[in-house]
Amino acid sequence: MISEWQNHKAQLRSYVSKRINDSHAVDDILQDVYIKASSNLHQLKSKGSLKGWLYRIAHNTIMDFYRQQKPYEELPEDLVAEDHDSGSLARKELAECLRPLIDELPEKYGTPLRLAELEGYSQQSIAEQLGLSLSGAKSRVQRSRVKFREQMMACCDFEVGQEGITDYSPKKTSSSSKC
Repeated sequence: MISEWQNHKAQLRSYVSKRINDSHAVDDILQDVYIKASSNLHQLKSKGSLKGWLYRIAHNTIMDFYRQQKPYEELPEDLVAEDHDSGSLARKELAECLRPLIDELPEKYGTPLRLAELEGYSQQSIAEQLGLSLSGAKSRVQRSRVKFREQMMACCDFEVGQEGITDYSPKKTSSSSKC
């Protein structure tokens, strides 16, 4: 059996080196392949399947090698960190406006939205509190969100970035007295 493994050594080295650019890593991977193969020899079903079995072990070992890698690129030293929370102030100011805007919604929509978004109740709890079916509560919360969004869009212009709302400004002809 050992002589058969040696027959496949050059082919396995070629297989691994085509997939790994580091010659030291190729040797390490080959060593791992042979260690895994020798410790799991009992799983080999027949001598005729040795080559395919070794290639499967090699493939899995290469995948393990790449999973363990933590690729990174060196950043230039003159790189200055950007302010990632540029919209923090805008979000805080806007959050102060939420409750009054929700209060302007008809009670049918304001109450489920307040319970879901501001107080963190589950939709099942909302259904129980409002005497609705679960699907009815879900629909009511969704309609409330739509109505609230329409109200917000009528009140303010928003600037949206990857982090969400980054800036806003009240519209000049706001239809809402609370904006």
